[in-house]
Amino acid sequence: MQISGQTFLVSGGGSGLGAACVRTLVNLGAKVVIADVNAETGQRLADELGDRSRFARTDVTDEISVKQAVSTALQTYGALHGSIQCAGIAVAEKVLGKNGPNPLEHFVKVIQVNLIGTFNVVRLAAAAMAQNDPNPAGERGVIINTASVSAFEGQIGQAAYAASKGGVASLTLPLAREFARNGIRVVAIAPGIFDTPLLAALPEAARVSLGQQVPFPSRLGRPEEFAALARHIIENEMLNGAVLRLDGALRMGPK
Repeated sequence: MQISGQTFLVSGGGSGLGAACVRTLVNLGAKVVIADVNAETGQRLADELGDRSRFARTDVTDEISVKQAVSTALQTYGALHGSIQCAGIAVAEKVLGKNGPNPLEHFVKVIQVNLIGTFNVVRLAAAAMAQNDPNPAGERGVIINTASVSAFEGQIGQAAYAASKGGVASLTLPLAREFARNGIRVVAIAPGIFDTPLLAALPEAARVSLGQQVPFPSRLGRPEEFAALARHIIENEMLNGAVLRLDGALRMGPK
């Protein structure tokens, strides 16, 4: 799929990996709806990028909220051709802590946002894409979800996060198979350790230490590198039903 002139929705698009995707797409001539729960960062980015972007305050776990974000794309730009899901949260917590089993609601919250929220956006965005006229290759849309290397090598304290991202990874193939009849591709990116707001609060020494765990290049990943892979997925129609690791050969240890 060509990017220029097409319309995309990016959940979690106000910061981090999502914001990098938004900038890349707009710079390539696309129109983008920035769907984010944080109105301040989302609107600031939309104001910066101008007419080819719109902000829609979006809670990915809420059906009405996501429907409104999709409607913003349809009403403002006339169609929706792609959706990139970057909204997510991370909670580091042992299942058996010093005070006993961790609260069930903590696990439920992570699954609700990372897995169910992803699915919520996918199902509503795909319904809009299915109404598009196919391009010459028969394609109507492309969906990119964000998994994580934690889906495969979850560390101690990552039970909820790893389970949520494992679910995102496992969604990829069945969705790709089902949506094939609609001409919609589905791919997931599983990033390693990236320099995002989730890591911004760490001391610089800790950030450097994390980067040194990566075999090569021995540094944190840059959001722009995630966006570059998302761009390639959109443009390469043979990429479908795959979970692509983006991790510098990192394999996570137990802790």
